[in-house]
Amino acid sequence: MIGVRNFIKNGKHFGIGLFVFVLCILTTYGQVNHARKAPAYPLITHNPNFSIWSTSDLLTDKVTEHWTGAAHGLTGYLEVDGTLYRFMGKEKHRYTSIIAADDKATIRYVEQPQNEAWQLLDFEDSDWKDGVLPISDDKSVAGTFWSSDNIWVRREFSLDNINDNEPLFLKLHHDDNIEVYLNGTLVFKRDGWNHRFDYFDISSKAKGLLRKGQNVLAIHLKNTAGGRFLDFDLVNSMPSDKAKVAIAKQTSVAIEATQTAYTFDAGAVALKVTFTSPLLMDDLDLLARPVSYISYEVTAKDGKEHDVKIHQEVSSDIAVYMPDQQEVEGQAYQDGKLSILKVGTVEQPVLQKGADDMRIDWGYLYVAVPRGNDVRQFLSGSNDPKNENSYQGKSLVLHTEISLDAVGSAPVQRFLTIGYDEIYAIQYFHTDLRPWWNRNGDRSFESQLHAAVKEYKKLMQRCTDFDSTLRRQAEQAGGEKYAHLSVLAYRQSIAAHTLVESPKKEVLWLSKENNSGGFINTVDVTYPSSPLYLIYNPVLLEGMLNGIFYFSESGKYPHPWAAHDLGTYPLANGQQYGEPMPVEESGNMLIMTAAIAHAQGNAAYAEKHWTVLTKWADYLIKEGLDPKTQLCTDDFAGHLARNANLSVKAIMGIASYARLADMLGLKDVALKYQTIAEEMVPQWMKLADAGDHYALTFDDPNTWSQKYNLIWDKVLDFGLFPKEVIEKELTYYIPRVNRYGLPLDSRKNYTKNDWILWTATLADDQPTFEKFIEPVFRHAIETPSRVPLNDFYDTTDGIRENFKARSVVGGFYMKLLAEKWGR
Repeated sequence: MIGVRNFIKNGKHFGIGLFVFVLCILTTYGQVNHARKAPAYPLITHNPNFSIWSTSDLLTDKVTEHWTGAAHGLTGYLEVDGTLYRFMGKEKHRYTSIIAADDKATIRYVEQPQNEAWQLLDFEDSDWKDGVLPISDDKSVAGTFWSSDNIWVRREFSLDNINDNEPLFLKLHHDDNIEVYLNGTLVFKRDGWNHRFDYFDISSKAKGLLRKGQNVLAIHLKNTAGGRFLDFDLVNSMPSDKAKVAIAKQTSVAIEATQTAYTFDAGAVALKVTFTSPLLMDDLDLLARPVSYISYEVTAKDGKEHDVKIHQEVSSDIAVYMPDQQEVEGQAYQDGKLSILKVGTVEQPVLQKGADDMRIDWGYLYVAVPRGNDVRQFLSGSNDPKNENSYQGKSLVLHTEISLDAVGSAPVQRFLTIGYDEIYAIQYFHTDLRPWWNRNGDRSFESQLHAAVKEYKKLMQRCTDFDSTLRRQAEQAGGEKYAHLSVLAYRQSIAAHTLVESPKKEVLWLSKENNSGGFINTVDVTYPSSPLYLIYNPVLLEGMLNGIFYFSESGKYPHPWAAHDLGTYPLANGQQYGEPMPVEESGNMLIMTAAIAHAQGNAAYAEKHWTVLTKWADYLIKEGLDPKTQLCTDDFAGHLARNANLSVKAIMGIASYARLADMLGLKDVALKYQTIAEEMVPQWMKLADAGDHYALTFDDPNTWSQKYNLIWDKVLDFGLFPKEVIEKELTYYIPRVNRYGLPLDSRKNYTKNDWILWTATLADDQPTFEKFIEPVFRHAIETPSRVPLNDFYDTTDGIRENFKARSVVGGFYMKLLAEKWGR
């Protein structure tokens, strides 16, 4: 899932001051733990490009964010009798350049080592090259192309006035290690990298260094791994005209599968705000409609009437990759009964790049509300509008004002919709595919907005009913804490996918491997997430396998094992991961195909792909019992030979093939492969035997690991392994459970919580199940890592090792799946 190179770049676990950091965080928990429901709260959740979260327990504490951590601002104010109360988000901090250069800031640079004078103002740099920012090895964004390991950069600028009392910030996006000099003095140094502009306060170090007239910023940047990038500026912070606005008091927050609801006190009125993404998987057209709702309900607390207005602001940054580098244009218009705001980049580089830490910069963001005299919509920004209804600039604000007039003791309700039209969503083997809702290219996005508004009341009720049913069923299956984890996982898993139709008219439900490489349709990401889709719509799991089947069956992937991925999201043109995972992915594909057959009650889907399934099953017979050195899905742990858990997967894969053959009436084939699977089990038990447990690897009885792949023996009722194998393993695991969960294996304290949920489901009694669930629940409400559910973390301190917002948390539904299938 994540190669060593990507892990180095994406998965840094900073140790400096770690103890102090954790102590501060845990102190904070003591103050707000009673309110904590999640590490991050889902607000707008549709696909990897349109996914907005609150990473604070109070909705007003922080700017709302894209899952990558970039600001995707939703800011709300309630005006009560002329007084403003902020109830949503936080105004993004604004800065202004003191260099006052244009977008193509000029620099001079060299790529050869320099003497100690290179950073001084009077250094003679006439033999240096001319360039413009940004500097990068990505030609699609580079103003200056750079591909070596080191670069020295000078940016000269002139100042008319100096104010040393005004805070000075270094605006910096760099990759990797950097040294920054102002007029010859080192003012900033950092090892590592950041993936967007950060603002570093250098006021104390820079005091007295700026001068009237000529100045120079000089930078040395060293590449250590992966990509190369540099862009920078010197800026001052800009005062906010809303800095003194009152903050509404948040009184509650509740999360359900499709909705997140907050309540507030705002002066004399009470406010309820509900974010709804109607992700109901039994309706693909609805699931794929990228439109969410923000609903408002206001009630007077004192029995009197109050003049109330809602002010909702939405940032155009939702439609850009790099807000500081990309201009957008927006318009306000009316379409039938709707008032609409629309904004997108001027450039519109549709499907021109793919990466992990990336936001969409093509397509259009929409905010729509039913028309009326009580509604006003407009755009604002730093530049003058082109005309009354059209605007162009950077980081625009889309304003919607809704007047509620006199609000008394009877609740007054309003809503608006927020949607995103990607135009083209996926490139699939060099064919650009439109999103599912417009797969035939015959629908306008306005049609989706009109449908969303028309169906509002019906969908609110459907979502409420679904949420109630899901929570009740999850509680019955695994208890309240298990149900809470399931609720947290629902929207996150779905929103890591995009739904499109293939050129062969097949469903493609393609995941993005969020924060672990950015790959598209990764098989060993599909595998852990599969229980959610097996429960609610197995066709979606087919949509996660269809592209991988096509890759092999078309001859584009000629190996006798299944591919790892189809590319880097959103470009599904062939595997991009550096090496194969032969046993892992082949076993995954066979197991999931058998699970689809069980869910659907027939093996018709498997029959369409029988030739390649046979090839993969035969590969597992040859190589699966005692795997050679290779990666498995837990590739962050490195290569491993003789992996006992991977061997279990091979056995499950072969048994899956036998089950499918039996369902297709191929009795001789079924008997042959079932016999092979059965004969492998005692061999496995002997190889893995470590006395009171089974080892991590066949050659080291002093090791152990979670054998989460055994779950399919129970859920698919293969009955291959003696019950005492599972009982022995669970008994061995329990004393090794740490505060935040059972470690993955004996090598490290880190874990994967999706696998813990699978391991827990091996238990046949609730008390044992809860011994594994309790620490995972505790992690969700205590972790210092305030990101959408992180699945890879340290079990002792709860700090994220890597990964966030991934689809794999769909694996939390394994217990509910087992209950549904009577296991």
